[in-house]
Amino acid sequence: MRSTGTVVFDRRHGEILRARRPACAELAPCCHAAADGKMARTMSTDRIVTLRGDQELVARAGDLIAGARQEFLVAATDPWTFSPGVNAAFARGKRPHMAPGMVMRKLYTPRAVADAESVRRLLKIAATGPEVRIAAAPLTHEAIVLDGRTAILAGAPESGVRTYTVVRTPEVVASIRSLIAATWETADGLAAFSGRPRPDLTEESRRILRTLGAGHTDETASRHLGMSLRTYRRRVAELMETLDATSRFQAGVRARDLGVGG
Repeated sequence: MRSTGTVVFDRRHGEILRARRPACAELAPCCHAAADGKMARTMSTDRIVTLRGDQELVARAGDLIAGARQEFLVAATDPWTFSPGVNAAFARGKRPHMAPGMVMRKLYTPRAVADAESVRRLLKIAATGPEVRIAAAPLTHEAIVLDGRTAILAGAPESGVRTYTVVRTPEVVASIRSLIAATWETADGLAAFSGRPRPDLTEESRRILRTLGAGHTDETASRHLGMSLRTYRRRVAELMETLDATSRFQAGVRARDLGVGG
């Protein structure tokens, strides 16, 4: 085989598969193979590719997403982290969200049920077939795992745009899948979680939570909020009771998990 790039060699079969092309073109052949329900033999198993934004995710990894047939796992802070890219990938793939026999599970943090609109959205997602659960704590990764062979990690938004890292290293994918599976086992079903009472916090309570999160002393916080020290401490005590917290730190954590501290 003639090539100006690096040759990819299949050790198992003792044959040359192809010449490696520049990184910007490496993912596309894999996507087309996945769309036919085949393993992407043209992509090395230790390939890691970073994509910027939902459009690039769909353009270069959409067929991987739509090509999942056995297991589709999602772990996300809220229902919107992966939805635009995943929905567009499935639409382009022209296939139902769930292939016959597929296990589809979606795991979210309590922020995903912080208000009635979010709960309705999750119930709508669950109605299409996936099993939805709510984790008790923040997730280690926001990730999608496809058939146990590919993981897509979501980065934090920068200027409103997320980056997505596609990982096919078997050991890394297995570790991410194990973390999601372990959290899944201890998570609550959507019906049970969404039925819990949600704390109704006033804007003043939210401001107090922000001062607690910032680590201000009571004196500084009370001055900042324009209230007496005695009133501030009473409001903090009331807030802790509302959040069923035994400490100020726990109150801040619980508010963050519920998505009501901002």
